Parts: sequence; C-alpha cells; structure tokens
Amino acid sequence: MRVSRSLRATVLLGVMMLSAAGWAAGKCERLIVTGSPDSPPYMWRDPQDPRHLMGANADLLGQALRELGIDVEFLYGGKRAQAQEEVRSGRMDMLADASLNTAWLERFDYIHPAATYNEIVVWVRTGTQADIQAIEDLHSLAGAVSQRTRLTPEFESVAAGELQLQHTSGLTAALQKLVLGEVDYVLAGRYAAMVLVQTLGLAATLQALPVVVDKPGFHLALSFNSACLDPWLHGQLVKKMTESAASGLADEAVKRNLDVWKSQLLAPVSKQ
Repeated sequence: MRVSRSLRATVLLGVMMLSAAGWAAGKCERLIVTGSPDSPPYMWRDPQDPRHLMGANADLLGQALRELGIDVEFLYGGKRAQAQEEVRSGRMDMLADASLNTAWLERFDYIHPAATYNEIVVWVRTGTQADIQAIEDLHSLAGAVSQRTRLTPEFESVAAGELQLQHTSGLTAALQKLVLGEVDYVLAGRYAAMVLVQTLGLAATLQALPVVVDKPGFHLALSFNSACLDPWLHGQLVKKMTESAASGLADEAVKRNLDVWKSQLLAPVSKQ
C-alpha cells in the first residue's frame, strides 16, 4: 500500500510538472496591438512615429502587460475597419479600443470591464435657451454628429428613429455647423470636443450640457486566431482593468493623454 501511494504521488507530481512546463512553453511573451487611429485621447497615431499608436488605452494596456512580464507593441493597422480585420485574421493579436458589438463576439475575446469609457454629451451655442435634459428634448431640433464618433448600438437605433442628425466627415466640421447656426446641437465625446473647442478658439462660443446621452466603452479584444489567446491572460487582464477603473488610473490616463493631444494640436507645423 505504501509503495502504491508513493507511486501515485510521483505520477501526480510528474503530471503537474509536465502541465506547468507545457503552459510555460506556450505562454504569451509578446503582443502586437492595434486600434482606431483617430480616437484621441483613447487611441491615435503618434505624429512623431506614425507606425505606432498612442493614447490612454495604450498606456493602460502597456502598464498591465509590463506588470505581467509581456512585451507589447502598438502598431498602426490601418483605419478602423482595416485594424479590426488585422486582428480578426490573427495577423495582429489585439484591439485596444474595440466597441462592444454582439456580432463580434465570434471574432474576438472581449475583456470586461472596458478599459475606458467615452461620455457622449450635447454641445450647443453658448446662451442657447434650449431646455435639454434628456434625449427626448432633442426630437424637434436639428443636430450633427461626426461619422467617426462611436456610439452604442442601442443609442444608434434610437438616434436613427427619433433624431434629426446630419453626419459629418469629422468633429471639426460638425462644430463648424453649430457655430454657423446650421444645426442646433452636436453630439460628441466630452473630452475630444472639449480639446477641439479650446484649440479652435471657440470656448466662449460653444458649451457642453450636463446630460450624458450615451457612454460607449472601449474594450480590449483578443483575436480568437491569436497565438496569445489564453484563459490565464484573459483573467489577468480582467483583473487589471477592474483595478485601473476602481483606482482612478483609467481616468488619469485619459486626462494625461488629453493634455498630450492638445499640445500636439497646438504645436507649430514643422517645415520639411
């Protein structure tokens, strides 16, 4: 009986060692990450090195992966749809700013909670006497939104059926329509619009209302075709993103990157 127990213990130890060795051999050591190149302060191309992306989500994920002993590089993978395809195919490992979309649950392994959230608010001309407290108050007004502004599917459905929205090529164009009186309001991310309003010298002309009409999250999403797809990594990133939200680290990253983006917008254009 003693021999049998000793043998079982030896076999069990061997299995555990083989399992540990197998996990270590397959452990992810490097991630190639991409995302939207035009979503500051969350993610955008580094003007000093356009091959790479920068932003709040890059900072948060980069810090988390360094603490886990994993190298990471944030590479430009093309415009938003191109970047998504790079990750879906497995040519790149992860999106750092994926919108939550039920159709994509078969393409990506989403990390919850989101790394950051974008508050969509209503911008109006200063002094406008519109009593806007909820989305219902926008029904009779003409509005604009940049086609680059990401909204939740639920809000997009409501907007399509209930709001009179013009879609512009970018946020600057939408704000210009508001200044000229061509629309009554603009729907835009609080932080992105705030920086543009300041840099365009419109701080005395436009203001954001307190009501938040939508709050889409920017998630980390690992490709199901990535060699780094691993339950351990998923669990560790869930823990890291939960901690960063609770500690205020995510908010700090957004505010820090707002300042960086604003300084880039105000920097003089160098002549080649």
